[in-house]
Amino acid sequence: MEAAAAMEAGRKLAARHPHGRSRTAHNMSSSSLRKKSDAALVRKVPVAPLRPLLANLQEVFLATKLAVLFPAVPLAIAAQCFRFDQVWVFALSLLGLIPLAERVSFLTEQIALYTGPTVGGLLNATCGNATELIIALFALLKGKIEVVKCSLLGSVLSNLLLVLGTSLFCGGVVNLGARQPYDRNQSDVSTALLFLAVLCHSAPLLLRYAVAAGEHSVSATSASLDLSRACSFVMLASYVAYLFFQLKTHRQLFEPQEVDGGDAGDDDEEPALGFASALFWLALMTAVISVLSEYVVGTIEPTSQSWGLSVSFISIILLPIVGNAAEHAGAIIFALKNKLDITLGVALGSATQISMFVVPLSVLVAWIMGVQMDLDFKLLETGSLFMAVLVTAFTLQDGTSHYLKGILLLLCYIVIGACFFVARQPADQDVS
Repeated sequence: MEAAAAMEAGRKLAARHPHGRSRTAHNMSSSSLRKKSDAALVRKVPVAPLRPLLANLQEVFLATKLAVLFPAVPLAIAAQCFRFDQVWVFALSLLGLIPLAERVSFLTEQIALYTGPTVGGLLNATCGNATELIIALFALLKGKIEVVKCSLLGSVLSNLLLVLGTSLFCGGVVNLGARQPYDRNQSDVSTALLFLAVLCHSAPLLLRYAVAAGEHSVSATSASLDLSRACSFVMLASYVAYLFFQLKTHRQLFEPQEVDGGDAGDDDEEPALGFASALFWLALMTAVISVLSEYVVGTIEPTSQSWGLSVSFISIILLPIVGNAAEHAGAIIFALKNKLDITLGVALGSATQISMFVVPLSVLVAWIMGVQMDLDFKLLETGSLFMAVLVTAFTLQDGTSHYLKGILLLLCYIVIGACFFVARQPADQDVS
């Protein structure tokens, strides 16, 4: 059976890597939504050759608490094929993306068991926000630059304010009488990178206003594109340096500390799938995410008109909340257990990955495609990003947490959400 082979491979890997596998906060967060597979039913199948296949399918589709949402995937495809109302396609596609994103994280972790911690960390660094990256690529293909910018900005705001705020609030309420410490080293590194991202986003905006004021006699559009592409290379270079810092020279800063009685790392010794099987399912899940992402991008404008909401509000508020629901739930679960290092690793790690990797990569890919996407996210969007990073940095500066910090972050998110709700923009106006 493949399960037995996978277990044997895990023992061999453990022998080759005596220090074990370095689990990231994202891995541990995703594992909180998984459940043990019950092999009793598989063993009762009378046809022996079918048992390995059924065990594999059970591990992939049923070993998660989000398995109940998997039916949304075929329903979304059926709704698109049979020309149902576009709102249904949009809603079902978003629901289907939730378990798929969690499964991609699981499969990436399975592959990391065979490749070692460094390659596994690189896989997590590139696949951790695969859903956002795929949605951005399909939006670029359709020329919907506004959707790309707003969805990526919304992911950063959601992680910094909504996820972190909810986690700190819930963790503070549940652990009201306990001390809630966390390691500041990780948060300091992430917030420094986020401030660099804010600078790179602000530079094209400031240049545009300087040109409009007559301070510089250059083409605003051309100069903004050139500056954005240069800043994108800088951001990607800093992200590579960050990965080297995280995976090689200062790995200990990013390894979540075990808490007495903790269970976060108890089940990470043996792979549940074979290497070839994990690769196959990862490719298949990515393909399905691509299909649903195309549906989301293609139906966002009809949904905007039907719901009476702007494309900006849907992209900044709704898409990130639903698309990252699994990861967000894991962060909150560990905050409830007073394991804030993992919570901060998830929220700040995702925000850093989006702002320093996915955003500049989107700009450079758009350049290759001939699409004029820059880093000028406009005044309201850039100002919201700056305030979110600033408030988060001040909130995390003392190394301890309580529920009031969570409330303040959530209130900041509500204010920003209200700004985009009242700043209505025609659904068919795609601002580049």
